[in-house]
Parts: sequence; C-alpha cells; structure tokens
Amino acid sequence: MLKTMDTRQVAVSCPDMQQAETATQAAQEEALSPKRGGTSVIWLHFGFNSTDTEQKTPICKLCYKTIPAPDGNTTNLFYHLQKAHEKEYSRIQKIRAKPSCGTTGAIWEKKNYSQPKIQQSFAQRPYEKMSQRHKQITEAISLEKDSFRDLVKVLDPRYVMPGRKHFSKVELPRLYDACRAKVEKDVCSVMHYALTTDLWTSRDAQPYMSVTIHFINKDWTLCTRCLQTAYFPEDHTGGMLAQGLRDTLESWGLQECHLVCVTTDNATNNISAMELNQWEQLQCFGHRLQLAIENALKALTPVSTKQAVERAVGVCKKVASAFSKSWKKKRELAKAQAVLGLPPHQLITENPTRWGSRQMMIERFLEQEKAHSQVLLADKKTRHLVPSWQDVALLESLNKALGPLFEFTDALSGEGYVSVSFLKPVLHLFNNEILSQKDGDTELTKAVKDGILKYLNEKYDDHATNNLLDMATLFIKMRAAAELVDMVGETAPESAQTAAASSSPPAAEDDPELPRPTKKKKSLGSYFKKAGQSTTHSQPSRASIELELSMYLQTPGPDSETDPLEWWKQHETSFPLVARLARKYLCIPATSSSSERAFSASGNIITCKRSCLKPNTVDQLVFLALNL
Repeated sequence: MLKTMDTRQVAVSCPDMQQAETATQAAQEEALSPKRGGTSVIWLHFGFNSTDTEQKTPICKLCYKTIPAPDGNTTNLFYHLQKAHEKEYSRIQKIRAKPSCGTTGAIWEKKNYSQPKIQQSFAQRPYEKMSQRHKQITEAISLEKDSFRDLVKVLDPRYVMPGRKHFSKVELPRLYDACRAKVEKDVCSVMHYALTTDLWTSRDAQPYMSVTIHFINKDWTLCTRCLQTAYFPEDHTGGMLAQGLRDTLESWGLQECHLVCVTTDNATNNISAMELNQWEQLQCFGHRLQLAIENALKALTPVSTKQAVERAVGVCKKVASAFSKSWKKKRELAKAQAVLGLPPHQLITENPTRWGSRQMMIERFLEQEKAHSQVLLADKKTRHLVPSWQDVALLESLNKALGPLFEFTDALSGEGYVSVSFLKPVLHLFNNEILSQKDGDTELTKAVKDGILKYLNEKYDDHATNNLLDMATLFIKMRAAAELVDMVGETAPESAQTAAASSSPPAAEDDPELPRPTKKKKSLGSYFKKAGQSTTHSQPSRASIELELSMYLQTPGPDSETDPLEWWKQHETSFPLVARLARKYLCIPATSSSSERAFSASGNIITCKRSCLKPNTVDQLVFLALNL
C-alpha cells in the first residue's frame, strides 16, 4: 500500500519536474551568447558562455555539452548535431540545401540573403575597433617616432618597399609623364586661355618661376592647370622673363595668338616682359589693393598724424609679438578671456607677404584689447606695452577704413569661378559705397579712404586695362560687335569651345554703372529668358551679330549670387556668337593667387629636411601636387 502511494506521488510530480526542466533549459539558452560574426547556420544551435569573451568554447543549446571547435571550425559542431540531435541536423541540412541563406537561423530563411564571396567579405568588412588588427594599425599611425617603412610594414607585412632611388628615378617620372599627358590633352585644344606667373625663392635660395594656365572647357567649367614651377637661375630682367615665358608656351605647344591675357603682380620686370612679348597684361588686384593701402598710409598729412599711426601699429605688433613668445602670457590671456567673456582667439602677427595681414592683426588686437591689456598691466616688465586710448582710437579708425576691403580680395582670389568680370563692379562699389565718406567717419578714416580710392582710380584708368575690363563685362556694344566680326571671320575648330567664359551681362547697353551687390563668390548662375536663334552654318553678317548682341544686352541678367558659367552652359545655343566672346575673356583671373598657391605647395615640399631636392624633382612634385 505504501509502495503504491509513492508511485502515485512520483507520477503527480513529473509534470512539475518537466516544466522546471523546460524553464531551466530556456534560461540557460538565453544565457548563451551568439557567435559574433557567425555566417554558418550551425550557430543556431550553439552559443558561448558570457564569460567566454574570446568565444573559443561553443556549447550546444540542446544538450549543453561543450564541443571542441579549434579556430572556429564548425566540422565538430555538425558532427555532434548529426549524432546527438538527428532531427535538428536534418532540418539544418534542408536549410543548407537552399540556394541562399542568412546568418542566424530563421532570419536566414525569411530574408533569403546570399552568402558573399570570400574576396568581397575581406574587401568590405572593416576591422572592429576592439580587434587586435585595428589596434596595431592605430598604434603604428600614432607613434610618430616610427618611420614610414614601419607603418607600411604594419599595414601589409608582405609588401617590400622599394628604395629611394626607385621612387625618384622610376615612379616619380612615370607619374609625372602620365599626368603631363593628361594636362596636355586638356590644354591642346583650347582656343583662348589666360596665364598667371610669378617668381619665388626657395628655402635654399634657389629661384623658381611658376606658370599656370586658365581656360574654360566644353562644359563651361573654369579650369586651372599648373604648367611648371621651373628652376630660373638667369637674371630676373624683363628680357629673360619674356624669353622664359615664350619657352614655356613652346614646350606645351601653346600658340601666343590664343593667349588672351597674363595676370602678374606689379613688379617692373613683369611689366617689361609683357611689353617685350606684346602680351596683354592685367595687374593683380590683390597686389594693387595692398599697394593702395600702403601708399595711403604713407601719404597721411600732417606728419604728426602719420607718426601717430605708425606708433599705434608698432604697439600692435609689439603686443602680438609679446604674446606669441610667452606661454605664460598665453595662459593668462586665456584666463582673462574666460572672465571677460571674449572669444578664445590668439593675437595675429603681421606677415608682410600676406595680403590683409595688417588689417587682421589690428582687428584681432581690438577684439582682445581688454584681455591683453589686463594681462600686460599685471606684469611690470610689459606695462609699457599697454596701448593708450589714443592708440586704440587710431586703430579703430584704421580698422573702419580697411575692414571691408579684404572680403573682396578673398572673393576675387578664387580660381574655380569667374572673377575678372567683377573688377569693374567692385571698383564702382568702392567709389560709391565702401570707400565713400560717411557720417561718423573720423578724419583719419576719411584720409585713408581717399588715399586708397585715388591710387586705385589712377591705376585702373589705364587705357589698355580699361578696354580689357570693358570687354570682360561687355560694356561697349560696338567694340564687342567689331571683335565678334573678327572672331567669326577666323576658322575655329570645334575644339575652340574649350577656352574662356563671359561675365554676367549688364542691365542695359548704355548704363555706365553696374549696381551689382558686394560679394561675388563661388555661386553665380542664373536663368535667362531664351532669346536669339541657333547657330547657322553660313557666316553671320555684322547686322546679325549686332542683333544678337543687342538681344543679349537687353536680356535680364543673372542675380548677384549666381554663376555666369552655369548661365552660359544653359544659354549658349541662344547666343552662340556672344558665347564665343564669353569664352575668350572670362578665363582671365583677377589676381595672381594661383601662382601664390603653387609657391605654397613648393614650400610644403622643400622643407628643412628636403632642402637639397633637385630643381627638376621639385618641378615634378609641385606639378603632381597641383594637377593630380
């Protein structure tokens, strides 16, 4: 009787035990972590303990038996499933037999993903940030003491880097030849182009001459290419420069008759070279503006005012120098800025070779005047540098006159958009708004403005320069019509569509003033109403040319923030003859900043450790840096 009762008790308790076992199994299964990055369906039934961070010991989710799987090999796992869990093994084999499968069980069945190829997996999967390989590469990049060879060895141990001579004698000439062939292909078909050129002395006192070319391609894109940064050991006379420039054009197969203009600085040897070659010259607007400011300051009267300005600027330079050479003062300046609520800016030191650096120095000096005065007063040795109220007043007057000017210099220094067509409007804006005398201007501000305007107006009153700028802005209808007749009379190949672009048209043909907004930066496109007809095959007469030109001048122009090249790209078929004139003139850069950029690239190449590079190597490296 007792035995029968025990049997019943066991029978009653069995369902409870089964439920407990099921709950325990589910809890254990949830506790197992899935395989990271697992791509096999076998990982549906295997996982890892949370303590197994490296996931080296897989555990079966069905029987919780540990199965050895060296290096993530799944052969033992499939074997275990086949022997111990036949039903699950059969189901997995059916999944594997399908043409595509996914990464984790049911998801593989539902989404029907295809397994990537081995090459694709290695090419597309980035290293995990916590992986050992990622850490090795990051450490190699961080340790600057290691050589570049060590870094390459970490990136790919199988790669054996060639020696220095291989790069200088084989790879560099090969890259240069390939890039030069590409540039030659770009420039050989241009009908009209412009140049910029300048001279530069390297760190090791070697002279170089840079030449860049500017043209507009078939897609109405303004292109710039560096032709050379050549060693120029001859005397820098006008005659030698003229010969050097002619040799450059000859080496590239460029014809002088297609040259529209050369933009240079105001050096007398550059002016002489252009006159000897009988080339059109446009003097750099940035250089002229810098000279206008210097002349205006030198011409200040009376002498006491000039001396007071020189003293104030001198104090500004000394204060900037004091803070640039003392880390303690920089620390105290940062504290004072935080207390006074000023921006955490450092003082700027004037660089005579950089346009607008004096004005930037003065502007930053005035911005931080309270902070640096507080720091200087706290030190007995620097109290004499504290600016007086007269110094601050003079600097404020100078800043008011000079502040707005350099925005135009920056805007006209770009090489990826039209700039020459804005010289006339900018000069008009200087005369009528920016440099005009206003209520509240001090006598110093008025004198500086007048001096700058006088210099600029005198320089841009030159007949040849005026004619060039007039054509760039299509001011004079009859002169434009006469040049169009000459251009149409010449036989131009189809490749002539890759030369120069036109500026935004004026509002009316007889309006001598172009009231255009101040900033003419990188975006300048607009959309006109379509006027005119498509190009005919017969040679147009002067009457048809004047008719098209009149229709163009009467068409509403693009607004001040649109790109004329984009406008011409859409309206070339409406004004095909004027488009030829457009392509000729608007490739001209308003400044010689392209040559300055070439010299900046040269300075980054000829460093202290590489000051003995041969001139030919320098030319090739700069050419690749600017044209690749």
